[in-house]
Amino acid sequence: MRRREFIALLGGAAVASSPFRPPSARAQQSAKIPRIGIIDDSPIWNAFRHGLRDLGYLEGQNIAFEYRYAGGLPDRLAWVAVELVRRPVDLIATFGTPPTLAAKQATTTIPIVMIGVGDPVGAGLVPSLARPGGNITGNTILGPEVAGKRLQLLKEVLPSLSRVAFLWNPDNASHPAQLAEVRGAVAMLGMKLLPLAVRSPDEFDNAFGAMMSERPDAFLMTNDPFHQLSIGRIIDFLASNRLPGMFVTREVVVAGGVLSYGASLPDLFRRGASYAHKILQGTKPADLPVEQPVKFELVVNLKTAKAIGLTIPDAFLARADEVIE
Repeated sequence: MRRREFIALLGGAAVASSPFRPPSARAQQSAKIPRIGIIDDSPIWNAFRHGLRDLGYLEGQNIAFEYRYAGGLPDRLAWVAVELVRRPVDLIATFGTPPTLAAKQATTTIPIVMIGVGDPVGAGLVPSLARPGGNITGNTILGPEVAGKRLQLLKEVLPSLSRVAFLWNPDNASHPAQLAEVRGAVAMLGMKLLPLAVRSPDEFDNAFGAMMSERPDAFLMTNDPFHQLSIGRIIDFLASNRLPGMFVTREVVVAGGVLSYGASLPDLFRRGASYAHKILQGTKPADLPVEQPVKFELVVNLKTAKAIGLTIPDAFLARADEVIE
């Protein structure tokens, strides 16, 4: 559209909107405000809310959110997903594979926008990225495809790297493909792999014990939502044992991790907001192909690296998108 539209708000106020057309306050006099259900809200969801706001959605005026918390636990995820369906909501937004599977099991009619899922096809969420079908669409973080690249980057920083630990969650349907990708990359580079399966909080002690016993040279992990709830504990363990870690997202490096390479989470959440808008405007999820990430980031926490005695080559630092000092 060539001109800006204005949304007439209840009470006569007006705000500038984007070229898109979210429900106006006038229309709300005869229609309810759309409700979006969110499982396990956290600060990263701010990018999703900001994306909707940029499209003209104002909470409490032409959009509402319903929040439910599961802490990444499978049984709890199933329960909160059913709660949102019973509410009911007009759309469910999910981050990661387990919440998306829980939402899928809870409804076949309410649209679901998944964000940052590692392997949507392998996890059985959609039959294909181009033609998702059903009530689910969104975007992928490309978990399996990028796992080998992270190992290669880690090898550049640690040329003597020969043993690497990999934290994964057997309850995450996207993780078998990621584990297979890491196994292949490790074999190709002539290394040994220490897989660490953690599906509940009380299994972290065993994983840490295995690392203390096996003494890997470095540590890799996925971006599993459940594991992210314990990221502070993981970072502290790595720091105290002077063990370099390679992570999926910038947010973990900002929190104290050493390295990360992967898709930009804020960008994926903003793109998820765009899909939510299209669906609320009437587009069917089945008609929206699952998006792949377009923005990748290589981030280095130089302060953490120095604290554990790790020297990052200047050439590597020059390639980084961000260096935290």
